[in-house]
Amino acid sequence: MTHAAGVGRERSSEVGRFAPSTTGSAHPGTLLAGLLCWLDARSRDADLWLRFEDLDPQRCRPEYLETLREALAWLGLDWQGEERQSDWGPGHAEALDALAARDLLYPCSCSRAQLGAAPPPRAPDGSARYPGTCRDRRLPSAAEGGWRACADALRLRLPSGRIELRDESGADLSEDPAESYGDPVVRRRDGAVAYHLASVVDDRRIGVTRIVRGRDLAPSSAVQVAIGRLLGCPEPRYRHHLLLLEERGGKLAKFHGAVGFEALRESYRGEELCGLLAHACGLRPDPAAVRPQDLVTDFRWADVRGRDRRLDWDGRALHLGS
Repeated sequence: MTHAAGVGRERSSEVGRFAPSTTGSAHPGTLLAGLLCWLDARSRDADLWLRFEDLDPQRCRPEYLETLREALAWLGLDWQGEERQSDWGPGHAEALDALAARDLLYPCSCSRAQLGAAPPPRAPDGSARYPGTCRDRRLPSAAEGGWRACADALRLRLPSGRIELRDESGADLSEDPAESYGDPVVRRRDGAVAYHLASVVDDRRIGVTRIVRGRDLAPSSAVQVAIGRLLGCPEPRYRHHLLLLEERGGKLAKFHGAVGFEALRESYRGEELCGLLAHACGLRPDPAAVRPQDLVTDFRWADVRGRDRRLDWDGRALHLGS
């Protein structure tokens, strides 16, 4: 179901989206990503949609969706519309039908353990590169039910060829996805439509022109562009930003799970955390409390810190590192 906001407002020519996964509570990294996405859209007078990515039946939970919604509102963010990916299954199936009609889908029985044991090279995002083990397999015939009757995961035969792609920051995202990643899974063995396909299809449906997200997702941008081209989707512009990092096991890792929204709300007001996040990413010289709308007029990507930032939680408060 889609929930519209801003009734009576003329639709902008630019459209963005913030798309958190409902696999856990909102944490500071989630809220920073939401804030930067929101500031980018509001400073451009662009429409911005909130999309809950809730297709993973093993990890996504309704209570996480509710706390994400509450946390983003608590921080002071609003949207032109809100939707859940799980409400748009027919559109995902239609995309799979279109790909199957071109003989671009095939069943794959390779397990994660098999792929994890494969020798290097790895894919640019650190995942196992798919070597094409099942590429010669075919789907059941249409009379037998086609891809819907297939119990295995489904992969997409990507065409070879380099995709030239550059982030708005200047970072080169160009890649030959077929060579670097191999054929991506587009429907999992458990029946869930995979992230890349669902994201591309849902972006097309709401007319997304800009994608603002953390730099950890930058390496897979060319994969999504390749899928989009096969489906005839317009190509969005990309802007990837810094991550918040925490120390985990003696090394720095993406900030996730150390502190959730419930604990943050006990220690901060929304304006106080907004001020801390704005300071952490370089938008403010100090962490004084501020509302998101007070940051819009002076927002410039040139002011946003390029390097990742360390953030520590001591059980009561957040502390910024270098």
